[in-house]
Amino acid sequence: MKTIMKRVILVALALVIGLSTLLPAVEAKAAQPVAYEDQAASSDTEVSAAAAQASSVKGKAWAAAVAIAVVAGIGAFSMGMSISKSVESISRQPEAAGSIRTALMLGLVFIETAIIYALIVAILIVFTL
Repeated sequence: MKTIMKRVILVALALVIGLSTLLPAVEAKAAQPVAYEDQAASSDTEVSAAAAQASSVKGKAWAAAVAIAVVAGIGAFSMGMSISKSVESISRQPEAAGSIRTALMLGLVFIETAIIYALIVAILIVFTL
């Protein structure tokens, strides 16, 4: 189970990094304005710079959205698995319910911390890059 989670996290990280690097370049090519003969060269550069800026913001937003979606999904899955396993173990050994509950809460805190870190990284992607 740990190997599967490591693979899922690595694939999600590769996906986020790939999207954050590819989307601005793809959208910049798609958003290039049509150049007319009577336009000045300076207006072409201003329009293309504005289009590149807009596509860069869109790419950052997509990267942040994908990062949060992937991490939140993985976090929800892992929280559900840990809760279900703890309920199973409490039903098998009711006398150990206190220690199982303590370990469950500690594990849920660590999972939620990872999700919050991903949220902070997504906010940093949007506002500082």
